[in-house]
Amino acid sequence: MNKKNLIQVYSAPEGAVRNSDFSVRVRTPEGGWEPLFSYNVKVDMHNVRDASMVQFNCAGTVIIEIEHHSAAVHEAVIRPLSAGLTGELSGRCIYFTIDGPKLLSVEINGDRFHNLHIFANPLEEPLPAACGSEIVVLEPGLHNTEELQQQLEQPADPDAMRTVVFSPGIHRLSHPQLHLPSCTTIYLPGGAVLYGGFVCNAVHDVAVKGNGILYMTEFEKNTFYRGFEIKYSRNIQLDGITVIDPPHYTVLLGQSEHILIRNLKSFSTRGWCDGIDMMACKGVTIEGGFLRTSDDCIAVYASRGEFRGDTREVSASGIILWADVAHPVNIGTHGDYDGEGDVIENISFTDIDILEHHEPQPDYWGCLAINAGDNNTVRNVVYEDIRIEAFELGELFNLRVLQNEKYNPVPGRRIEQVTFRNIHYNGTCLNPSHIEGYDHTRVVEHIVFENVTVNGSAFQLAEPNIIIGKHARNIMNKPLR
Repeated sequence: MNKKNLIQVYSAPEGAVRNSDFSVRVRTPEGGWEPLFSYNVKVDMHNVRDASMVQFNCAGTVIIEIEHHSAAVHEAVIRPLSAGLTGELSGRCIYFTIDGPKLLSVEINGDRFHNLHIFANPLEEPLPAACGSEIVVLEPGLHNTEELQQQLEQPADPDAMRTVVFSPGIHRLSHPQLHLPSCTTIYLPGGAVLYGGFVCNAVHDVAVKGNGILYMTEFEKNTFYRGFEIKYSRNIQLDGITVIDPPHYTVLLGQSEHILIRNLKSFSTRGWCDGIDMMACKGVTIEGGFLRTSDDCIAVYASRGEFRGDTREVSASGIILWADVAHPVNIGTHGDYDGEGDVIENISFTDIDILEHHEPQPDYWGCLAINAGDNNTVRNVVYEDIRIEAFELGELFNLRVLQNEKYNPVPGRRIEQVTFRNIHYNGTCLNPSHIEGYDHTRVVEHIVFENVTVNGSAFQLAEPNIIIGKHARNIMNKPLR
């Protein structure tokens, strides 16, 4: 056997919600077929529909077989298109090969909503052995949240890292959120499904790892339960988890620093169900992942509510963004409106695939949006190597200093030093982008477009590509390289 080609397949958790639209099998070139369990995931809050999701871990070459149960396959699109994958069609089946971990959407016969999401994750690290007083192994079932928290907060060795392993299967918490103390690692491996979420409040050195699932469909609408709530904390790591249908954000980051989010996957269908939202944070790194949300995929704010201060040093790379509603990326809306204002600075989004942007309200258009309100200054932002596929409704870029009547008691201060480099859009939604300041003191300036294309043609700083309004200056377009 070629050790470079490996697959890890999870057993189907008894009681998990299955979607029967597809059957999926995987194998290495040397091995036999392994069936995958297809989870039901809901998408798009404007017209909630059932889609499918499968997960497995791999390294090297993997062959994937998909059987579409309802009809013969006449057309199959595998996205992001940048993956360069095409399938071999045969009746109701499609076959294709990947060369390692990939996060993909397979859309059969033009249906983007009853689609199949394939999350081929990196190989999981071995689970820690169930020995030693600081390792807690939980078998599937109902867990008393309060008792588990007390157990974690009163370790036998205060200086040791505490580890909790949720064994494969379905776990339920007696309360929807488990608060994690400092120096705690949670392992939620592939095949483990937890009905609940995690809170980090004024703690440090916490990690939640593994390719398991936080399943939140059962929680009521209009509650503020999140997959992860991280506030007043530092040195927090989220790695590999999938969150299904949270009632609010997938990840809330409030006044926290040194945060690493890697290979996070999420689906949301309800109002205010953003992917990753951060307020007054420093040192946030997002690496990889797939966010399909019914509000902003990623939002970068300053002060908001109880969280006070600037936001800076934020980077996101290698991630796939699918906004069934609202923005893939939104920066600047909330800040210190009753004081001197905040600064949001040193932000980068690189190597990103945007698969959808659909917003019925024109005031919220923009795949890449900087809407500075609440006395915010937004500066030193770089968007680079971003591929934007055909989207339904919106516009490419929206940079405005504004006072949004819904959210901003006062307008923002300024937007400056923003670079769009190697941005490529291919699609038919060609509403013009917008750049506009608020008044002669609240301006947008020093904006650079470098190697930006629309359907293969160079982006021009004129209609129909863009409308540059009042109080915007020093807007530059560099030629194709």
